[in-house]
Amino acid sequence: MNKILFSIYRILVPKPLRTIILKKNLRKKILQYFASLPEGEVNDEQREVLKYLENNTVTIFPYPFYNNYSPELIEVFYDHGNGMHYVFLDGKRLYFRKGWSKKRIQRAFADLTREQDVNSPHRYLSDNFTVNYDDIIADIGAAEGNFSLSVIDKIKKTYLFESDYRWIEALKATFAPYSAKVEIINKRVADYDDKNNIRFDTFYNTRRGITILKIDVDGAEKSVLSSCRAILSGKVQLKIALCTYHKNNDEEDFTMLLKDYGFKISYSKGYMIHYYDKKIKAPWLRRGLIRAVK
Repeated sequence: MNKILFSIYRILVPKPLRTIILKKNLRKKILQYFASLPEGEVNDEQREVLKYLENNTVTIFPYPFYNNYSPELIEVFYDHGNGMHYVFLDGKRLYFRKGWSKKRIQRAFADLTREQDVNSPHRYLSDNFTVNYDDIIADIGAAEGNFSLSVIDKIKKTYLFESDYRWIEALKATFAPYSAKVEIINKRVADYDDKNNIRFDTFYNTRRGITILKIDVDGAEKSVLSSCRAILSGKVQLKIALCTYHKNNDEEDFTMLLKDYGFKISYSKGYMIHYYDKKIKAPWLRRGLIRAVK
C-alpha cells in the first residue's frame, strides 16, 4: 500500500477496525510462515504460540493467561491530599499521573500486572533470577515504578530513571514511604550527556554499588547499552533484565553484545507478538527479554 492510499485508509477506516484487520492479517501471516518451515525448525515454545493462534486472535502475549486480567475488576482510589489516583500493588499504593481517567488507569494496571504474570515473556524476574537485600537497582525506564515498588522491601536501594516529567509527581507519591532507599532521576539514559540526558557510565561514576540493571525503554535499549560500556566491561558482579521485543533484531544483537562482555545469557520463556511495531517481520515472534549475569 503506497503512502497516499495508506493515508486515505487511515482517514476512512476507524482505528479500532484497522487494529482488527491488522491482527487478522498478522495471524494469517504467522500461521502460514511457520507452516512453511520444516518441522525440525519449529521449537516447542513456538508450537505453543501457534496452537494458541489457531483459535484466538493475535495479542501481544499469545497465551491463555492474557485473558486472566480484567480492567473492570481493578479498584481505583483517589487521594484528596495530592489529587492523584492510585491502585494497590502488593498492598502498596501505586500512583498514576494526573489527567488519566479511571478507565485508563484500569487498562494500564491490567497491562502492568499481565506483563509480570508468572507465565509472561515480559516478566523481569524468575526463580533463578531475583533480588536480595544487598541489591541496588537502576530501574531504567521506570514509568509508573511498578517493578521497583514490587521489590522495594527486598532491596537496599533503587534509582528510578524516568525522562517523562509527567510521571515524576506520581513517582514521588508512590515512593514517599521509602524515600530513604529511592532516588528519582528525571533524565533519559542515552549515549551522551546534556541537560536532559545522561550516560549511565557518567551516573555510575558517582553512584557505585549498583548490582541490577532493569532496562525497558520502548526501543531505545541500544542507546542505553551504549552508555553502559564501562560498567559492562568491568569486573563488578551485575545482573541485567533487558527488553528485546521492541525491534526485530534486538534479541540477536544484544545477546552477542552481552556475551562479548562476558555475561551468561538466558531468556524469559515464550514469545511476544509486538504488533504495535510497524516494522515487524518474519519470524514475527520475539523474545520478551534477556536475563544476563556476570
